[in-house]
Amino acid sequence: MSWTYPFFIRIMNPMNKTYSIITYGCAMNKSDSERIASILEGLGYHLIQQNESLDLLVFNSCSVRQSAIDRIYGQMEKFTSLKEKNPEFKAIISGCILPKDRKKFFKGFDLVFNIKDLDKLADLLSKEKTLPLPVLIKGKQPTQAEIDYFRVEPKYQNKFSALIPISFGCNRFCAYCAVPYTRGLEINRYSKDILKEARDLISKGYKEINLLGQTVSSWKDPSKKNYKFINLLKNIEKIPGKFWVRFNSPYILDFNDELIDFLAKAKKINNYLNLPLQSGDNIVLKRMNRKYTVNQYLKVLNNLKEQIKDFSFSIDIIIGFCGETEKQFQNTFKVFKETSPAMAYIARYSVRQGTAAQKLFKDSVSLKVKKQRFRQLTNLLRKTAKENLAKEVGKTLEVLVDAWLPEKKECLGKTRNFKTVRFKSNKNLCGKFVNIKTTKAREFELFGKLSK
Repeated sequence: MSWTYPFFIRIMNPMNKTYSIITYGCAMNKSDSERIASILEGLGYHLIQQNESLDLLVFNSCSVRQSAIDRIYGQMEKFTSLKEKNPEFKAIISGCILPKDRKKFFKGFDLVFNIKDLDKLADLLSKEKTLPLPVLIKGKQPTQAEIDYFRVEPKYQNKFSALIPISFGCNRFCAYCAVPYTRGLEINRYSKDILKEARDLISKGYKEINLLGQTVSSWKDPSKKNYKFINLLKNIEKIPGKFWVRFNSPYILDFNDELIDFLAKAKKINNYLNLPLQSGDNIVLKRMNRKYTVNQYLKVLNNLKEQIKDFSFSIDIIIGFCGETEKQFQNTFKVFKETSPAMAYIARYSVRQGTAAQKLFKDSVSLKVKKQRFRQLTNLLRKTAKENLAKEVGKTLEVLVDAWLPEKKECLGKTRNFKTVRFKSNKNLCGKFVNIKTTKAREFELFGKLSK
C-alpha cells in the first residue's frame, strides 16, 4: 500500500496549532505553498489570518528580484513581538533562496529548509535545523527518484483551476537568473503521475489545469525514451471532459513544427502563451546566455500567430541588463512595438548574488535610466494592450469565470486566449464557462454582457 505524506502524518502527529503562509514569486511558488499547506494540515495545523495567536508563520520566498527578499527582511522585525505574545511562535522560510540570503535568514528564522526537501518538514519542525542547498554536480542529471517533493499531495487553493508542476529546477543557466542556484538542476516528473493528477482533478470538476516548470517545454519523461512535452500534451488532450490546459513558461527554442502544428489543432490547450523574450537585441541576449537570436524568436512567434486561431501571447522583458546601451534598448522597444503583445512582464534588472551576471558583468545602467526605459515600455504596453482588446469588441467570447465581486455584482473571467473579461452578474459563476458579448475595451480588460 502506498501512503501520501499528509495522510500518514495526520495519523502519527495529532496537533492543534495555527499557521499562515506568505508567498512571493511565480505560479511555481504558489504551487509550493499548496504543498506546504498540505503537510502542515496533515500535522494538525489549521490556517488563520496573522494575529497574536499564530503558532507558525511560513515564508515562501522568491529570489528573482531583490525587492521580494527586502520585504522578507522587513517582516523579520515583527518576530520578536510575536514571540512575546506567543512563546510557541515559530517563523520558517523556504522557496527560492540564494546562499547569501540563506545565511542571513538563518539568524532570524527558526527553520530554513530547501523546498525540494518538503517531505522532511515534519521532522525539521521538531528538530529546528536547516538542510543544505541543492548541490550542482557537473554532468549529472537528477531524476524524480532523487526527490519526494512531487509525492506530497497539494492542498489546492482553487476549486476549479489547479496548478500542476511537471518539473523542478532549471538547466538553462541564464546569466541573470538565480533559479539553478536556489532550486538546482531540472528534475522531471513521471508522465504517469502528471496524467493521474490531471485525470483526478478533471473527474472532480476542475475546468482548468496549469502545467508548471521553470522551462516547462523542456520536460521529458525520465522513465520513457522519446516521451516529450508534446506527448504529454497529446495525452492530456485525450482526457474526457470540458476543460482548458495552460502551461508556463516555455522556452522559444523548444517550439518546432510538430509542436506548433499540434497546438493549432488542439481543442483544449489554450491558444495563449507566455513567451519570454528578455531583450530585443542580439548582443544583450548573448550576454544573458539566452541561446536564441531575435530572428529565431520572431520566426517561432510568427509561425504561432499564423497557425493558431485567435492566438495571444505575453512576453517577459528585462530592462537595463548589464551594459545595455540606449540603442540596444531601442531595439527591444522596436521588437515590442512590432510584435504587439497582449501583455508584458517588464522588470528592471537587479543583481542576484552568485549568478554569472554578478560575477562577469557590471550593473552599469543607472536606476534613473532603468526607470525611464521602464516607463517607455509600460506606456507602449498600455497602447498595444488596448489596441489588441479593441479588436475583440462586438464578439461573443467563451469565458471561464474566476472571480465574483458581490458588492459590485460583477464577475471576471478569462477567455481561452487569456483575455480578462468583466460583466454584470447577480450570481457567483466562478468555475463555469459562459458566453459573453463584449461591449467595450480598456487597457487590460474587456467589458461585456452575459449572452443568452
